[in-house]
Amino acid sequence: MSMAFDTLQWSKHVCVVGAGASGLVSARELLREGHSVVVLEQNHDLGGQWLYQDACAGAGAATVHSSVYASLRLNAPRASMEFTDFMFTPVEGRDTRDFPGHRELFLYLKDFARCFGLTELIKFNTEVVHVGMAAATGKWNVRSRDRRTDDGEFMEEIFDAVVVATGNFSLPRLPKIRGMEEWKRKQLHCHVYRVPDPFQDEVVVVVGGAISGPEIALELVHVAKEVHISTKHVEIPEKLVKPVAKHAHLHWHQEIELLCEDGTVVFADGSSVVADTILYCTGYSYSFPFLDTKGIIHVDEKRIGPLYEHTFPPSLAPSLSFVGIPNKFVIFRFFESQARWIAQVLSGRRKLPSADEMMKAIEEVEHHQELEEPKNIIQLVAEILEYYDRYGDHCDFPHIEDWRKEIILKYLENCINNFETFRDE
Repeated sequence: MSMAFDTLQWSKHVCVVGAGASGLVSARELLREGHSVVVLEQNHDLGGQWLYQDACAGAGAATVHSSVYASLRLNAPRASMEFTDFMFTPVEGRDTRDFPGHRELFLYLKDFARCFGLTELIKFNTEVVHVGMAAATGKWNVRSRDRRTDDGEFMEEIFDAVVVATGNFSLPRLPKIRGMEEWKRKQLHCHVYRVPDPFQDEVVVVVGGAISGPEIALELVHVAKEVHISTKHVEIPEKLVKPVAKHAHLHWHQEIELLCEDGTVVFADGSSVVADTILYCTGYSYSFPFLDTKGIIHVDEKRIGPLYEHTFPPSLAPSLSFVGIPNKFVIFRFFESQARWIAQVLSGRRKLPSADEMMKAIEEVEHHQELEEPKNIIQLVAEILEYYDRYGDHCDFPHIEDWRKEIILKYLENCINNFETFRDE
């Protein structure tokens, strides 16, 4: 029996939800494995997070999907953001920097979709409103609507499998701070931040010390009267030492302890400031409002589970899967390996462990994580890269080359030591 006949025999009709990087590579791998694919995308174009959308400072978070702001550049080098067989090489006449702006990555995804014939698979302006198991068939009922109309009409289609690839950087997560409800001045999440102009001559408190918080603070410092960065650290983070010393009206504080009605922001270190705006750069929550699994999958702010290898819910595998759930350090190659494994499991080329075995593996991982000692960012990313290699063994996906790992870890070290300039050094 030929492989072509095997592939045809095991071909599935698969719905991919989302046409960002994870959705596009999922569609490509499913096609390669002989499946028929439909991609549903709520926006007018592909790209997911990398499809830049304007948003004013007062916009509701639900009105935009992308969290990309106008000046954003990649915080990882090109070498970490390309698929294995479609290089992210500089294109003459475009942004050729090693850490290009967001539009260059969007154009890369457009080129990728065009090269592999993916664009014609995508139904744009199509919002998925319900994904649920079709009664007694083991298949999935997907209900969607056209976002361009307001006629209340829904479209329904039955699929053998669904791949959820909607990303996890669209639902803002806000901290719980005493006095937050009574603080009447401007509060917003960086999800709707685009340009610094609305903050001209303001006193701004930026909450969050990961990447977006310090980056936006360093952009605001050129227009605002004062910028205060608040983080959970007891001492000033290493990457903020040089910027705070360089800019006279950039200040660092410990986390916020209290917000007062008169506009005062009180920090845990005892300092305070009267602010015009608080900008929360505090991350995002997982959210899949369309997904109905009858309680089998649990979703909270920081976790979705149970998922075997961050991909398959044991009792619903392989007909339901997720691509792009981990968010500590993301490279497109990991999306690609997830997509390849899913496609091969659906075709029968690969076999999953039993549901009980998968659950046991999940419990062992969670127990190990509870016992782990805290790690610095370089140690954490080094472990993640090793995990990506082990994950790829599920589907004979190539390991990340040593030189590529060295580039990634070197840029992280440079990012910590030279936060303002690491992209151009």
